[in-house]
Amino acid sequence: MSFVDLTEDLAALLPDLRGRLKANADLSGITWFRVGGPAQVLFTPADEADLAYFLKNIPSEMPVFVLGLGSNLLVRDGGVAGVVIRLGRGFGQIEVLGDSRIRVGTAVPDVKLARAAGEAGIAGLHFYRGIPGSVGGALRMNAGAHGGETKDVLESARAVDRQGNIHELSLADMGFAYRHCGIPKDYIFTSATFKGEPGDVADIQKQMEEVADYREEHQPIRERTGGSTFKNPPENSSWKLVDAAGCRGFKVGGAQVSEKHCNFLINVEDATGEDLERLGETVRARVKANSGITLKWEIVRLGEPLEGRPVGEALALDADAVGDVE
Repeated sequence: MSFVDLTEDLAALLPDLRGRLKANADLSGITWFRVGGPAQVLFTPADEADLAYFLKNIPSEMPVFVLGLGSNLLVRDGGVAGVVIRLGRGFGQIEVLGDSRIRVGTAVPDVKLARAAGEAGIAGLHFYRGIPGSVGGALRMNAGAHGGETKDVLESARAVDRQGNIHELSLADMGFAYRHCGIPKDYIFTSATFKGEPGDVADIQKQMEEVADYREEHQPIRERTGGSTFKNPPENSSWKLVDAAGCRGFKVGGAQVSEKHCNFLINVEDATGEDLERLGETVRARVKANSGITLKWEIVRLGEPLEGRPVGEALALDADAVGDVE
């Protein structure tokens, strides 16, 4: 499908804009699942000031969404109405500060943050080697892995709100909880400062290699996947609940629950966004029927289904009529 082209109107409204506007931009090519419809407008701001100018001057009713590396995202087949903002080169700075601190832009991949900290002898950030996303996503989700979480190492962050105001945020301001950040959803993070501990470069490198080796052995990192699909319930593991419900290897259309790690969904046969979401909802229904526990999505689902198609929980197949796993 395609949307009405808004780029000329926006360009006329924003004469001093320095970033790039693109109409009906394909999102499937920049998300890890490789599915989904287009963005009505894809905006790549030049820097923080350009982002603030854009947000301050566009109509207040215009929907705005932020896209990072596309690793933890499922875009629906009907696409995304409004503006999708993708932070790029203008948010990719890395600056090593004193006292085991490092400041980075939020477009920096988590793995690159880990490597830069390691090379500078800053210990404690090695766990980012195992998180397939960007720093902005890590802030929004309080991302963590291998015993570390963003809340353990973040010192401060900067963000732009929907009115174009710039905010300096302390760790206490962030309201972190498990896979949750308390900052309003319309704030767009632009940079962050992390604080670790003095460490030996060789030791930190070894820790990162161990994280990388673990991911290679236990996760389907070479597949078209979105990373961990469901949040872990208290005192439990999502993958164990999915496995116990008989969903390891289960398929819907071109989407499959990974045989290697069953909290990962993978696009195995040119899946659609609907295939993946239907698979996820069916897994949730089967886990609920088997254990009484309702899994919560960790992957962000964005956009609308194709016209006339169901969405969300309405996609789930009958948990009792699914039959045996293929």
